[in-house]
Amino acid sequence: MLRKIARTVWDILPHSVLLKMIRVTQAKFTVSAAVVIVNEKGEVLVLNHALRFNSGWGLPGGFMERGEQPEDGIRREIREETGIELDSLRLLSVRVIGSHIEMMFAAVSVGEPEVMSREILELGWFTPETLPEKMSGGQKGLIGKVLNGEV
Repeated sequence: MLRKIARTVWDILPHSVLLKMIRVTQAKFTVSAAVVIVNEKGEVLVLNHALRFNSGWGLPGGFMERGEQPEDGIRREIREETGIELDSLRLLSVRVIGSHIEMMFAAVSVGEPEVMSREILELGWFTPETLPEKMSGGQKGLIGKVLNGEV
């Protein structure tokens, strides 16, 4: 009986009210995206982030804005941080870490990057052999897979 009443109420409430009810009762997530950007020489762009713990070196990326599509978000982040555009953008993986959703992309660089954000200390193009020593092992592994055509 209670289920029937709940269903009736659900059916008559305006969509905007239902959406607010859902958002209030559901867990909140943060969403970020990072990208393996390759140049014409087969090198990968890596940034030294001011706000990253341990070693600041890592793949470029950032947090998505509310209502932003993932492809648009990663393109915006890269433009803001380095000034370059992305070509051949493709999704590699999506994973959930606690209350965080992480999306990984691969793309080809259009243009030469420069530091354009105070969040970035420096940047550089690297081969797998010359990647910064303290960079995340997981990111190094992903870079190797992208460059070897495994993903």
